[in-house]
Amino acid sequence: MSELPAKKTTTHVEIEVRSKLLYVKFMGPQVGQRESPIISQEVEPYLKAAGKDLKHFIVDLKSVNFMSSMGVGVCIALRNKAVAAGGKPILFGTSPELVKLLAMMKIDQMYKLAKDQSELDMLLRG
Repeated sequence: MSELPAKKTTTHVEIEVRSKLLYVKFMGPQVGQRESPIISQEVEPYLKAAGKDLKHFIVDLKSVNFMSSMGVGVCIALRNKAVAAGGKPILFGTSPELVKLLAMMKIDQMYKLAKDQSELDMLLRG
């Protein structure tokens, strides 16, 4: 991933590359029609650059209060690309309301869920 910076922050997303791990924080408070394509455009080069070296793909949703269907679509698309690269997808810091929305759409079955740092650490060891 040498051509991409190890850490990148924009208005909508914060991306950090660690050893075999891609950490993506959506910079909320909402992920809707305007934010979704921008987030996708920012994250996809990192997934591509990770190739088969990716072990974990973390999407941090602590800052997100609302997610439209397009936001959910971005979560699905990024998850699929991460899995294709061999990464295990993890949703981190998701609010109870957002968990309900994601569960209703069965997105919670596509990701492991980590409510807090200790759960995230446990998933990363696994």
